[in-house]
Amino acid sequence: MRGYFAAGIDGVSKPMNVGNLVRIAHAFDANFFFSVNAPVKFSDAESDTSRSHRAMPVYNFETVGDLRLPIGCELVGVEITEEAVELPRFRHPLRAAYVFGAERNSISPAVLDRCRHVVKIPMRFSINVGMAGAIVLYDRLISLGGYPARPITSQRQGGAEVPEPHAWGKPVIRSKK
Repeated sequence: MRGYFAAGIDGVSKPMNVGNLVRIAHAFDANFFFSVNAPVKFSDAESDTSRSHRAMPVYNFETVGDLRLPIGCELVGVEITEEAVELPRFRHPLRAAYVFGAERNSISPAVLDRCRHVVKIPMRFSINVGMAGAIVLYDRLISLGGYPARPITSQRQGGAEVPEPHAWGKPVIRSKK
């Protein structure tokens, strides 16, 4: 898959659920994890059984003003708002950082103001932050992961073939004239 992505949280209300979110981000091969307005203490996030902080960078930003993302990385808020785009209608940026709100609170207005996009999962009510992370990151995978469109009708034998992953060749060196 081209591009990169990260997952993060704005505030922490339940360390166990933050552990779930960071583990899910790791499972989907996120490039980094971040927190805003609340440092992630992995000693409290016991549900992170994959020890994600040992496999990918984790950044703790004290305030939204401290939040730094790579050049070209678009901040995507996952929040239930009137203006939010429903996830099935959203085109994921190639370089994205997805930020989720703490379970007892929404994403802070200051973080929402920094978001280039806001998406919502079309559901009747709010769900666990780890589950929301799994849904959004799975949607990113099937949208940008090189999978073909699903067949129109169901097929007992399965869908279309999944293309082979792209293999990079040797560098091309061009001479200057």
